[in-house]
Amino acid sequence: MLAAQYYVQQGYRVVVDVDLSKFFDRVNHDILIDRLRKRVNDTEFVRLVLTYLNAGIMDGGVVIEREEGTPQGGPLSPLLANVLLDEVDRMLERQGHHFARYADDCNVSVLLAMRLFIDRD
Repeated sequence: MLAAQYYVQQGYRVVVDVDLSKFFDRVNHDILIDRLRKRVNDTEFVRLVLTYLNAGIMDGGVVIEREEGTPQGGPLSPLLANVLLDEVDRMLERQGHHFARYADDCNVSVLLAMRLFIDRD
């Protein structure tokens, strides 16, 4: 069962949709590679990812160098986003939040507490 479906069945019917603005454009390569090295003990793989991150962008036949961000649309970018945002997941878990995240998109499910106010006049 998907996490989002499970949370709805548990009564968490209000969903806050979080989308990190321009996330893939702003990924810091140094931070990402540092976190990747902590998780993957394969220097060749890390070197290959760094080469991927530093690949230039072709715009009108001219290569523009990239110093931050990740190429978008490929299968590797969401994986790298998950590595980078893993600490955010752990923080949300420590605070007891129920959420489902993929890459830079996250849905946080919450219970809605309602109070009924009765006019006594």
